[in-house]
Amino acid sequence: MQKILFIVPPHIRYNDFVNPAPNVRVVRKQFGNFGSVLTDMPLGVLSLSAYLKKHIAVEMRLVDFNIVLNRVEEFEFHSFAEFFRDWLLAELRDYAPHLIGISALFTPAYQNMLDLGQCCRELFPNAVIVAGGSVPSNMHKEIFQHSECFDALCYGEGEKPLLGLAQAEDKSRHLEENPAWITRRKSQTGQTFFHDFIMDLDEIPFYDYRICQVDDYGINPAITAYASVDGEKQNFHVMTSRGCPNRCSFCSSHTVHGRKMRYYSVARVREDFARLKDQYGARLVVVQDDHFMANRQRALEIIQVIKELQLTAVFQNSLALYALDRKTLAALQSAGVDQLPLAVESGSDRVLREIMHKPLNLSIVKRVARDCRELGIYTHVNILIGLPGETKQDIEDTRAFLKTINANWFIILCATPLVGSEMLDICLKKGYLKGSYIDCDYKKAIVETEDFTTGYIQEKAYLLNLELNFVENSDMRLGNYALALQGLENAIRARDDHAIAYYYAAQCWEKLGDSAKAQRYLNAAQRFAEKPFWRKYVDQFNIPI
Repeated sequence: MQKILFIVPPHIRYNDFVNPAPNVRVVRKQFGNFGSVLTDMPLGVLSLSAYLKKHIAVEMRLVDFNIVLNRVEEFEFHSFAEFFRDWLLAELRDYAPHLIGISALFTPAYQNMLDLGQCCRELFPNAVIVAGGSVPSNMHKEIFQHSECFDALCYGEGEKPLLGLAQAEDKSRHLEENPAWITRRKSQTGQTFFHDFIMDLDEIPFYDYRICQVDDYGINPAITAYASVDGEKQNFHVMTSRGCPNRCSFCSSHTVHGRKMRYYSVARVREDFARLKDQYGARLVVVQDDHFMANRQRALEIIQVIKELQLTAVFQNSLALYALDRKTLAALQSAGVDQLPLAVESGSDRVLREIMHKPLNLSIVKRVARDCRELGIYTHVNILIGLPGETKQDIEDTRAFLKTINANWFIILCATPLVGSEMLDICLKKGYLKGSYIDCDYKKAIVETEDFTTGYIQEKAYLLNLELNFVENSDMRLGNYALALQGLENAIRARDDHAIAYYYAAQCWEKLGDSAKAQRYLNAAQRFAEKPFWRKYVDQFNIPI
């Protein structure tokens, strides 16, 4: 029986973990604060495991280093490479996999993927080592330039390619002959690669959740960052479709899943959700579809399934706003969906139309935000600033527009040129990058154009966050002080020295009649406002602390 080891690298860079920036979410551990590590269930790996087990006898093992990092209380390593080697030696000393697959979805995991490849080559010299995900699909030239540890990289989805590799007696020959596998030779000679998709997703069995410790994914910063979500719910990540026909300039999901929509049948979705509830005690499904609303009638049927099974859902990748009419929002609310991320992306019609190529009209945003508030659905609006072609005036237009909608919370991010995106192609062509796109994320600006600097975008993103969420908080303006506290308290959990969050939370507690608690929060605000980082912003917004 073949042994296959799947490894998921941390979705965070070493420096960001051990020395988090002052304006990001942190996790307090025994020996200090560390960067927040997202722990989404690795659905690609769970699908691969289920698909292979359907066809061949195989033993699977999963190591998700995001979970491993969340568990540790002490961390005294000088690099992730040192940590990986130490952990693998201790935990897998007697394990000898035939095949190792490393899954890397986003570029902050790039160096971690290379380090894990090196560790695995040293510890398991006889194993075939491959990698898959968005990073290997789009960065094969860089990977083969920086590492000699990988036998091949998978192009796009991996179920059929990995099954073929596992079944092949001559694995080296198979990798060279199969167009869904990228080898060093094929990369250097400029060969064309092809996706090998499963068109009917019902062919993939129920995801193999057994290979992961499901309880370890219960409190995920990506979910609990949203103020209205109960972090104690047993949540399971799911996908009901693959693909997206839209051509947003900042997105690269098509390089892995393609642009043509493919679906699990509604009957199959019902079967899987019922099994999650009955077998695993699921209460919350975290839907990871890139375009859940591509077929509105199908989406409504799945929402009804969620309601009938007495589950609820979080749509982590947001839903297409143009499809969120009042009927759909009411259906979501009746199914227990009490919060929605709204992927507005920009408050400038020009940026949406000419730069992002996003099919959205701002009048729709106002309607959806208004309907959600009336229905009692908590909304957080996602915004990107700093795209090539955007101007400072566009950003001011976005600022002015956002102040007219009564969303509960705003998440302002620095536009990031993802590998495989049109945005990255433009940045490379025009020389706009002032940092490495290989390990960038949405917290740090690296795009600098004729219209703005990276420093301007970095600071502007944080100023917008402070203005919209604290100084001009929509819920406080409307007198919904208990609702405002959800977001403010969440900000304090993310940064326990957040002077501005403490100040406005103190005002809320005073309005709610708890003067003692209001005074404690005000005292904390005054204490933390003495820190230079917070004093700068307190003075800039004339906050009387």
